[in-house]
Amino acid sequence: MSIPELIETATGWLAWSGLALTLMTLIAFLVRWGQRFRLVGVTSFTLLLLASCWAFGVSYTPPLKVEGALVVPVVFDNSTDLVVAQVPDDFPDEAVEATLEQLAGNIHRGGYNGSEVHVRLRRLESVGEGVSQPVILGEVIRDLRQNITLPLAEKSDAG
Repeated sequence: MSIPELIETATGWLAWSGLALTLMTLIAFLVRWGQRFRLVGVTSFTLLLLASCWAFGVSYTPPLKVEGALVVPVVFDNSTDLVVAQVPDDFPDEAVEATLEQLAGNIHRGGYNGSEVHVRLRRLESVGEGVSQPVILGEVIRDLRQNITLPLAEKSDAG
């Protein structure tokens, strides 16, 4: 079961449970049952879970998957305008473009202060004993205002 399906199912169950508990709580107050204040707490908590589950379901966007892209770790993210991911030594050159597209597509406006984010893919190459140098394999710009990914060359020509 996928996350959106799970959230939708949980929201439905919590809605029906909240409704049933609300009715039980009202009946408990009418008949002055000793457990009525405990039911208030359980009902409130169930309705809080319902609201949280519903809000998460509305705001959830699944991660973008691009065919041919490989998963690489992000090693630097300044939360403003730069994200750098590092690839292993045996990373295939034909996966660079797809991986950049996937990394950039998974950047959303909420976490960044700027309107454009540079996404770089790098490899560390040894230049001596204990010393390495980063080599940039590719770079794209994610425009968060228009929600598009631009190649670096296209952005340089336009600006």
